[in-house]
Amino acid sequence: METPGRSADIDSIDHTVLITTDLAAASARYERLGFTLSPVSPHLLAERPGGPLLPTCTANRCAYFGRSFIELLGIVDPVAPDPWGVHELRRTYRGLLMTLGSRDIKVTAERLRAAGLASTGVRALEREVTTPDGPRTVRADSVRVDAVHTPEGALQATQHHTPQYVHQPHYLGHPNGTVGLHGVLLVVPDGEVDEHEERYARLLDADVRIDGAKRVLPLRHGRVEIVARSALDGLLPGHVPPAVPLLAAHTVAVRDLSAARELIEGNEIPTRITPDGGFYVAAQDACGVPLAFTTE
Repeated sequence: METPGRSADIDSIDHTVLITTDLAAASARYERLGFTLSPVSPHLLAERPGGPLLPTCTANRCAYFGRSFIELLGIVDPVAPDPWGVHELRRTYRGLLMTLGSRDIKVTAERLRAAGLASTGVRALEREVTTPDGPRTVRADSVRVDAVHTPEGALQATQHHTPQYVHQPHYLGHPNGTVGLHGVLLVVPDGEVDEHEERYARLLDADVRIDGAKRVLPLRHGRVEIVARSALDGLLPGHVPPAVPLLAAHTVAVRDLSAARELIEGNEIPTRITPDGGFYVAAQDACGVPLAFTTE
């Protein structure tokens, strides 16, 4: 059994993010991969908790799992305000973005500053969602780690104030049997594994264990895995990342690997076996980032 992170604030991988300029196409692909997606939800953002809400250029659709989710983040109005710099994020990072789950975002912000990982400070996010009882507002506060400390992909932490409107029961059943995010894979240049491990140990306030070629930082829900570029083929055979360091892949846990693979291949999406007994869908078939499947 893995020992979770020590942090009193960050305790999970809240969600991974794929940025797209064609939200409809990305959504169709993830539905063919066997995910149930939430309806389109535009974003409103405030520069500070309680501040005025502004429209933004993005909206999302999400695959929710109860404690974690995958977000398809669409640039749906290119000329609308872009307070989070999503256009620049899309140009800068060719892999995933990752949001960590915080139980106390103010504590997280203070701890990141104390650890030398400067952040934006706390920002408020709201978006309207539909529920069986009518429209409701999802509210969360987030803090972003300064980009100078995250060459591999944008990182932020989020505290949800209305999780009941995020993980609604009717979104949690997925044809592919996914029950949660298992982990995110960080691929780094050979010779830099120790450096990135130390940074993530400070970021997550987590212990590190060695699992073959991987350095694993487990949280209460989900984990970050770090691997040298030269060892990647032993984890995702045939995958060549566009650059390193990179948040290069994410993994979901499913109830039944055989059933999930049969469904995906039945939808005419090829899969590849992984050495751990799971399988993955290549980047070109999963909206630009490999998606791996494992058991709970």
